[in-house]
Amino acid sequence: VHSGPEAVRHEFNAEVNWKDLEETYLYAFEELVKKAKVEGVMGAYNRVNGEPSCASEFLMGKLDKWGFDGYFVSDCWAIRDFHEHHLVTSSPVESAAMALKAGCNVNCGCTYVHLLSALDKGLVTEDEIRASCVALMRTRIRLGMFDKSTEYDNIPYSVVSCPEHKAVSYQCAVKSMVLLKNKGILPLDKKSISTIAVIGPNADSRAALEGNYNGTADRYVTFLEGIKDAFDGRVLYAEGCHLYKDRVSGLAQAGDRYAEAEAAAANSDVVILCVGLDATIEGEEGDTGNEFSSGDKNDLRLPESQRELIKRVAKIGKPMIVVCAAGSSINVEHDCDALIHAWYPGSEGGKAIADIIFGKVSPSGKLPVTFYNSADKLPCFTDYAMSDRTYRYTRDNILYPFGYGLTYGDVVVTSLSYDDGKVNVEVENNGADTCDVIELYIKSHCDNAPGYPVLCGFKRIFVKKGEKLDVEIEIPDKAFTTVSDIGERKQFAKEFTLYVGTHQPDELSCQLSGTNCMSIEIER
Repeated sequence: VHSGPEAVRHEFNAEVNWKDLEETYLYAFEELVKKAKVEGVMGAYNRVNGEPSCASEFLMGKLDKWGFDGYFVSDCWAIRDFHEHHLVTSSPVESAAMALKAGCNVNCGCTYVHLLSALDKGLVTEDEIRASCVALMRTRIRLGMFDKSTEYDNIPYSVVSCPEHKAVSYQCAVKSMVLLKNKGILPLDKKSISTIAVIGPNADSRAALEGNYNGTADRYVTFLEGIKDAFDGRVLYAEGCHLYKDRVSGLAQAGDRYAEAEAAAANSDVVILCVGLDATIEGEEGDTGNEFSSGDKNDLRLPESQRELIKRVAKIGKPMIVVCAAGSSINVEHDCDALIHAWYPGSEGGKAIADIIFGKVSPSGKLPVTFYNSADKLPCFTDYAMSDRTYRYTRDNILYPFGYGLTYGDVVVTSLSYDDGKVNVEVENNGADTCDVIELYIKSHCDNAPGYPVLCGFKRIFVKKGEKLDVEIEIPDKAFTTVSDIGERKQFAKEFTLYVGTHQPDELSCQLSGTNCMSIEIER
């Protein structure tokens, strides 16, 4: 369970009911342990229902139940929080003992220097220390650290930033970007325009490509640079404003870059406005330079400086494409001719955005989270109940739905059938060549099912213009189960409804995309 609001995560207690724990919070961990066979699991800073995450009998018991045989590591200095902030122990010695006995094999931090004292005081045993050492040595053996050589030793440094790796980075950027709005302006016709204004604090920002917890690339292609590389005409650039302060230069007057942006827009045929966030706003608490709000956004809107920039540029009246770089849901709060959510796309992000804007490739990303209209209508951030949250439990306050994203194609489902856990779908593309994602949702006809159909399968496909494809998607057995109020997961229903399309089957997704989903009733 996530550490909670960043500013108080070292003392926060996440209170979660049994249904939400099993259905939402533990679901991904179980899949990662059982199917992905992860080697390491990290505990968070917070408590969960009163237990520190790094010494939780309940959480660590789940790992044992799932057959986890890797190592457990604390988040950095999380065990120190036991006695300094959570106050569940009274000393570092007690904290070290509590974590080790619960099954925390590695302490990221310095509290485990007190383990010998804990041993001397009888708070831990040699067998408990040995058990943790065995888990750690087992991982080192699996890595080949005691062999004469490992598979990693012969990887030459020349593969760093090699063309093949850059190609993968580029594809990740292209496939992840989500086209949220397009009033027909995209893809841009290069022949019909001579001057483009690229404006905004994220237009020439490397930080907007990286996010955080990142390495360093040999070259970054910013959005500005990508557009310049792809367009033979004139490209005007204006920073427009600071990312979140009221001025770019500390010595200047407030709004010191707005006039420059207005001039660039007035002298262009089309504006590409690059806004959003970076790690100084939504990085981890304590990140260097993170002065905005301890790693949490204040709300779902852009910072005020950028909201003012959009208003001023929009008043110029030129066609406007907004590119938003952020790692989370953002409400741009202003009408535009096209809107692309680029996330933090990596070092090839500028090339990817240019190829999408000019139609070299079709966008095909889908939202992995719900984009809400307003944070004011959401439950409190410290409330961990899932009611009125996510596509499964709400239909109010939604700006762009989970699973939604436009392409330059027109992919529609023409037939749907089900047999023995497999769904067969026929799709047809009536538009331009494109990748798209076929999404499969299931609705269980029982009282403890989520309020709305739940994603149970998907497949990315490439479809040429006019082409028809047969697509098979397998439904995992777990998709037919639901979770009771006491946290019991099993198949409660025999009857289900299956939906398939290029988005989820809600009214807003159908309205925004202009296509409907197909559905069938099945028994199992």
